[in-house]
Amino acid sequence: MQQDDSHITLITPTAPMHTHTHGGRAKCLQRLVRLDLPVPRTVALSFEAVHRIAAGELPDMARFLAPFGAAPLLCVRPSSEDPDWGGPGAVLNIGINDTRFVELAERIGKEAASHIYLRFVQAYAIHVARLDPDVFEDVSPDPVLGLSQALKAYESEAEEEFPQDPGKQLTEVLRSMARAWEGTTARLLRQAKGAPADAGLGLVVQELALGLGQGECGSGVMQLVNGQTGARQIIGRYLSQSQGRDALSSGADAIYLTRDPRGPSLEDLAPDAFAEIRAYAELMRARLREEMQAEFTIENGKVWILDGLRVPRNGRAAVAIAVGLAEDDIISRDEALMRVEPRALNELLHRQVDPNAPRDVLARGIAASPGAATGRVVFSAAEAQAGHSRGEACILVRRETSPEDIRGMHAAVAVLTERGGMTSHAAVIGRGIGLPCVVGASEIHFQTRRKQLTMPDGRVVKAGDVITVDGTGGLVLAGETPLLEVARDDAFQTLMSWADDVRDIAVRANADTPADAEVARKFDARGIGLCRTEHMFFDTERLTVMREMIFADGSTDRAAVLERLLPMQRADLADLFRIMQGLPVCIRLFDPPLHEFLPTDRAGHLQLAEALDLPLSDVTRRVEALSEYNPMLGMRGVRLGITVPEIYDMQARAIFEATLEASREGAPVVPEIMIPLVSAKREVELVKTRVDAVAAAVRNETGRDFTYRLGVMVETPRACLRAGEFAPLVSFLSFGTNDLTQMTYGLSRDDAGRFMSEYVKQGVYPEDPFHMLDVDGVGELLKIGAERGRAANPDISLSICGEHGGNPESIAFCRDAGFTYVSCSPFRVPVARLAAAQLTVRDKMR
Repeated sequence: MQQDDSHITLITPTAPMHTHTHGGRAKCLQRLVRLDLPVPRTVALSFEAVHRIAAGELPDMARFLAPFGAAPLLCVRPSSEDPDWGGPGAVLNIGINDTRFVELAERIGKEAASHIYLRFVQAYAIHVARLDPDVFEDVSPDPVLGLSQALKAYESEAEEEFPQDPGKQLTEVLRSMARAWEGTTARLLRQAKGAPADAGLGLVVQELALGLGQGECGSGVMQLVNGQTGARQIIGRYLSQSQGRDALSSGADAIYLTRDPRGPSLEDLAPDAFAEIRAYAELMRARLREEMQAEFTIENGKVWILDGLRVPRNGRAAVAIAVGLAEDDIISRDEALMRVEPRALNELLHRQVDPNAPRDVLARGIAASPGAATGRVVFSAAEAQAGHSRGEACILVRRETSPEDIRGMHAAVAVLTERGGMTSHAAVIGRGIGLPCVVGASEIHFQTRRKQLTMPDGRVVKAGDVITVDGTGGLVLAGETPLLEVARDDAFQTLMSWADDVRDIAVRANADTPADAEVARKFDARGIGLCRTEHMFFDTERLTVMREMIFADGSTDRAAVLERLLPMQRADLADLFRIMQGLPVCIRLFDPPLHEFLPTDRAGHLQLAEALDLPLSDVTRRVEALSEYNPMLGMRGVRLGITVPEIYDMQARAIFEATLEASREGAPVVPEIMIPLVSAKREVELVKTRVDAVAAAVRNETGRDFTYRLGVMVETPRACLRAGEFAPLVSFLSFGTNDLTQMTYGLSRDDAGRFMSEYVKQGVYPEDPFHMLDVDGVGELLKIGAERGRAANPDISLSICGEHGGNPESIAFCRDAGFTYVSCSPFRVPVARLAAAQLTVRDKMR
């Protein structure tokens, strides 16, 4: 036939075709033919051939139909490069006409023949002639009567007889499918799924294996694995007297494949056919090196394999399938690692909305922290804590969260905020503690005083109402939505161990509390890359002491108050050291501006005045004196450590005393102390001098020695540019990409979410720079800082500890730049470990 034409070719073992020219379905069918499976005769049309048909350049239909013999019945299916990109629906029974109907009726019975003819008339009318489906509303369900009615309805509506020429039927079907693919609506839909604008469509034209007629006839699908869990089991359905994928249709009277106490099965009905199909499925798995779904037809007892599709799967199943194939020596461990999308691990680490469950979307926001949870709406941290104490699941709703909300976030099952972006307070804390979070939901009208939310469609959600927050998809859903549970099973652990065997960059966790450290250890983080010590001060008891320190009159009074915080900080750090025994712990010294620890409203001021036994006016004046126009660029970080040195002195002492305490019980602890927000060499010198002095004092007081490493958190553009000046003074540079991105762009990471989606949509930025590292701008600063720091101190360690540390793209950048490790939220550690392993495997494959 068209063996000399690579664009329209009979599928044979040697036919010239590829996935990128003919699509995945055509290529898979060729592989099935090579396995000598009973595949009906099939012709494949390339992307180019389909494009020509859409433009009106039609093939020679007589030559096209020749391989199928006289009076064939055919079906046409789409064959795109990626099945997820979609495509027009299959059209079956092409070639049926009045003459062929008579012949079929004699062979398989009038009812079966009528069913075949009726199905094609309706499909052709709706998808090719573009008639209104309502035309066939009154067609009888009886196929014999319904066929007559459908033909009359077609003639009446189309003002012509139904086409009888098989060549014309096929021509119009091909033209309709080709043009549908190239239409504007279809193009936009597939682009939304990640397809390029010029993605091509192939078509396969296959001789029909009739699933209707005498003897045992029918159709079904079989797969050898559960697409939800990855467990090895035969899944599928079979429907007698049916075609295509009818067995999977809703309401179909299909039967099971294997013997089942719940009802009849194909194994009972046709054991030989069942055994044959199973053998073919096993062969496809072994030879195609993938879990496949076999679409089959039984025609009077004979089995035909019509198609093979990659089994649809969720993240949990993807891991189990990859590990299972590797353990059966069908693929290598390296290939198994490459077959799992790192972000798909989120489905195993957090509860997820069941993709098959109905959902009522109230609003959309930024998917800031993965996972899903259902609970009652509350509007304050105190209400969340109260609900938690009663055993109620609560969704904490805030315009934006602040450090004061941390206790409420720990008590809540999810968080929803009006403002914020990927590195806002709610997002960072949410990811750190594994809390589902949607931020930047600006479509919702937040009425916090009235304790209600007005959704974009006008629906009102009040305090106490039940909603579901989908932090993976960035959705707010009405009511209680079915959720899939966490699935950190044996396959997950196996895949992670394989990843650790090959990756060549370490992964640490950002952990602020012992609970965070436990999670980090559970996920095999190689230490703590960022401990934000200020988060230890927001407990009610500690917050009061912290506020007393802020209101102290001078250095002596501050130091006296901080003496009360010292044992609390020491105990927390000792717990961290014990949990991470033998692994490094990097402790960032106090970073936020002091105003974050003070109340913002009059009621809070009054409560504080009572607690401190001060006049309300004194409290109000002090709060106002500490306020700044732009506190994130004000007196915080090292600036606070230099101007109020008693804080860093207390923290250094707590670190060293906790080091000695934890070292009594195991391996010696070597803490890493990080100075935040540095921009000048002199800042490092001043803090280093005081830290060294505290270390000497602790050694003298205890008579015990210890070591520690001092480093700098590089998060200002100037620090990147001048890294060579202070690198000789320190042991490590850790790049804080959250603030560095904020300062490089001049963007507020808490407010950028309001317009960032529009910026990305219009191509101003390719992606939200707080979500994905800007390797061109921010990345250039990272390279400069790394190169200059390493040149001045060849032994210096380099890392990033911003939220970008968990992104596969950022890990690739850090690895290429020669960084020692990346650090990210505990629940992102497995994602980072797998991404790092894939980069190593990819390099080996080059």
